[in-house]
Amino acid sequence: MALPINIKELITGKTVETERIEFRKGWDPERTIKSITAFANDFNNWGGGYIIVGIEEKNGLPVLPPCGIKPNTIDTILKELNSLCRRILSNYTPIAEPVDFQKKKILIIWCYGGTLRPYKCPDSLGKNPGYIYFIRKFSSTVKPSIDEEKELMAMASNIPFDDRVNRFSSVRDFDLSLIRVYLNKIGSELENDVPKMSIEELSRRMNIAEGPDEYLLPKNAGLLFFAKDPQKFFPTAMIEIVVFEDEAGTKYTEKIFKGALFLLIEDALNFLKNQIVIEKVVKVEGRAESDRFYNYPYRALEEAVCNAVYHRGYDNDTTIEIRIFPTRIEIVSFPGPLPPISKNDLKHNKFDVRKYRNRRIGEFLKELHLTEGRGTGVPTILKQLKLNGSPEAVFDTDEDRVFFKTTIFIHEDFKVTGIVEKAREKTREKTREKTREKILELIRKDELITTNIIAEIIGISVKGVEWQISKLKEEGILKRVGPDKGGHWEVINN
Repeated sequence: MALPINIKELITGKTVETERIEFRKGWDPERTIKSITAFANDFNNWGGGYIIVGIEEKNGLPVLPPCGIKPNTIDTILKELNSLCRRILSNYTPIAEPVDFQKKKILIIWCYGGTLRPYKCPDSLGKNPGYIYFIRKFSSTVKPSIDEEKELMAMASNIPFDDRVNRFSSVRDFDLSLIRVYLNKIGSELENDVPKMSIEELSRRMNIAEGPDEYLLPKNAGLLFFAKDPQKFFPTAMIEIVVFEDEAGTKYTEKIFKGALFLLIEDALNFLKNQIVIEKVVKVEGRAESDRFYNYPYRALEEAVCNAVYHRGYDNDTTIEIRIFPTRIEIVSFPGPLPPISKNDLKHNKFDVRKYRNRRIGEFLKELHLTEGRGTGVPTILKQLKLNGSPEAVFDTDEDRVFFKTTIFIHEDFKVTGIVEKAREKTREKTREKTREKILELIRKDELITTNIIAEIIGISVKGVEWQISKLKEEGILKRVGPDKGGHWEVINN
């Protein structure tokens, strides 16, 4: 049975940082149990790690092609692995899977961050061993210092919110089609096994549910990505985009993106890419190539949005807000950065991040190539802005770290009179046209539908729907038959 990850990208370090992977030429039980324990303790909330047996390591990188392991030894290794894990305190069992890679058999052991930490294991496999804790430091499995051990103890009751079980849901709230879409997007072979698996078995394989068979509960991250209606459990797990016509913010249009987390991110980014980002081409005399730049480089916007999704608090009652003004874009999420990052650190672009708020959400986003990895968000934003010739971004929070705001400023060449307004009008026209089409489509399906329901489905204000309907009536495309209460809509021509 396959793992919910792209194996090739895992081995080459494209989706999982190399310090979270241990390559082993052969099977080493004593070293393995210590590494499993360290990954399970997940001291920095990175999401655990992987042990790959059958691939040699040199200078922290895999030696390919793999040396592999003998197929007739796999069952013996799996039995010994099961026996080893029974010696870990508290109870912990990683997910192990033999895999064919480059014509060789390898064994991948997925050691996800545990929910019953701290874990300890024997310091040796001899007689009368001592039991101690292990953690990961960079690419090594080590014994924690006294202070680190105290911190590990303090983490016992602090499971990241996205990795906690949700007691107000069941695995029946998962949408199998969404899971298959995700697995297809990341190139996991597990997609082929989905039709043959029960939802319970699939949930365990993907580590999006936990508990005994009679009380298997979804994890919050699983619901955010794969629930039929994520907003039922997390009403504010949305992205709101507001386009202001002036700097004062008195006139605006808004768009709300809901649904499965990975799909609403894609929808919001497509909106920015298609309706906000504008390219400018300048012909340079005496040179074949023209200069190309953008009002806002899309790669910087993508990283800023995904950074907000990755690091926001999903137990918070506020949405992610993207505010688009004539000369800047503000991306705001709640709460602010985790300590020790302060307001002064952000002012000087100092981002010494050690711990992360959402370890599972980060894993999903990296698999989808929506984030590059730990600590890469801000550097990527700054790099893309510099390449585009844009002003440097501003990162901000308050003294209490209530919010985190990224401000990206428009390229200087787009401040010329008329260019910004042209961009705004382009955005408004596309938004109006798409909203208009959706309204007519909903009315065709249900001629008794109300403006309140239309507003809720489309994700705009009731006033916005009423304004669109009034224009459609003026153009003779839509008319009201009968009274406001008790009557119905009729599409005349479109």
